[in-house]
Amino acid sequence: MKKLAFFLFIPMACTSLPACSPMDDEPVPPPIQEEQTGNDSTDVSDDEATNPEDSIPETPTSNDSIPSVNPPEDNDNEEGEIMESNKIKLTVNGKSFTATLEENSSAEALRALLESGDLSIRMNDYGDMEKVGSLGTSLPRNDRQTTTQPGDLILYLGNSFVIYYDTNSWNFTRLGRLDGVSTRQEVLELLGGKGDITVTLSIK
Repeated sequence: MKKLAFFLFIPMACTSLPACSPMDDEPVPPPIQEEQTGNDSTDVSDDEATNPEDSIPETPTSNDSIPSVNPPEDNDNEEGEIMESNKIKLTVNGKSFTATLEENSSAEALRALLESGDLSIRMNDYGDMEKVGSLGTSLPRNDRQTTTQPGDLILYLGNSFVIYYDTNSWNFTRLGRLDGVSTRQEVLELLGGKGDITVTLSIK
């Protein structure tokens, strides 16, 4: 009976002991940590990740944030004055027309002369190409070889005023040109045709 009790005790003792597997004696390795590749900042979930487009600041739409640009100054009056300073008026037989002056000292001197008052010049035809008359004074000369065209205003020898209605080539000073004409007939119509005339020059 004792032997039977002994054999029954052995299986019970074995069940109460921990497993005796040799693997239980081996040390348990530490848990593997994932390698950190970024900085120390806290990871952000995909839902919270910032869209690159969201980081671009919005363009201000308020008019207060846009620097104002002053519009260019209105120079129409100034340009008009400059244009007017290059114009003179000619009157023949009560009919008036205009001419544009050259940019030289001779034309400037003529305009300065007219600023002191109108100038009337008795003119007659010469060579079937021009009307010429004395200015009664001398102006600075800027002579150069010139081929005239109908409508040209010429200073000859510094003291003669010439209006050409045909072509000629000589050493002249250009004073200006009649506006709006280009042919012999057009110039003669303004001047009243052939024959002596009186031309009054004035500031337009």
